[in-house]
Amino acid sequence: MAKQERAIRTRRAILEAAGAVFDEHGYTSTTISMVLERAEVTKGALYFHFPSKESLAQAVLDEQVPFGTVPEQPCKLQEIIDMTFVVAQRLLTDSLLRGSVRLTVDQATPPGVDHTGPFRQWGERLTVLMEQAGAQGELLPTVKPRDTVELLVGGFAGIQLMSRALTDRADLAHRISVLWSHILPGIAVPGLLLGLDSRADRGVRILSAVPVP
Repeated sequence: MAKQERAIRTRRAILEAAGAVFDEHGYTSTTISMVLERAEVTKGALYFHFPSKESLAQAVLDEQVPFGTVPEQPCKLQEIIDMTFVVAQRLLTDSLLRGSVRLTVDQATPPGVDHTGPFRQWGERLTVLMEQAGAQGELLPTVKPRDTVELLVGGFAGIQLMSRALTDRADLAHRISVLWSHILPGIAVPGLLLGLDSRADRGVRILSAVPVP
């Protein structure tokens, strides 16, 4: 059990180090030596868990969606809103998430690394919630859940890129709040709008009440 726990900790340390290096340098410029130095592990330990740079990048990508986990809400539209703000808040400090997001939009990743996965996974997860929102009468009858989710995911991706370039994401929560202020009137039933919380500090308030995993 001690060896297993140590292996789990080592794998996590490698992933977090890789996330930081991928975030700072991108896929092409990142080397295994950089990750080894950041993680402070041996080459044998790294290759035990990840046989190549491609497999390491894929593992970093695969870690992304769980960072959007939030407490369930009776209002599913609010739950979707919460997920966007929690991810935005965690992007400020979590190196693994930052690296995963960088790889998702990095067009230099080789064919062996599926950087499209997070887009599909976010789409599937949010579409389920959006369909539940529709079933509960939260959405206008003209709303198509999948189309709305793809607009939201694409919008978030672009906004976080712009925010990173301009302010190192310091204004990302504000930009997400603005995004929702434009999207919500077009998808939510009027009686729900005033009760939805899309203020810029939403992510901070959620994470202060729920321990970060």
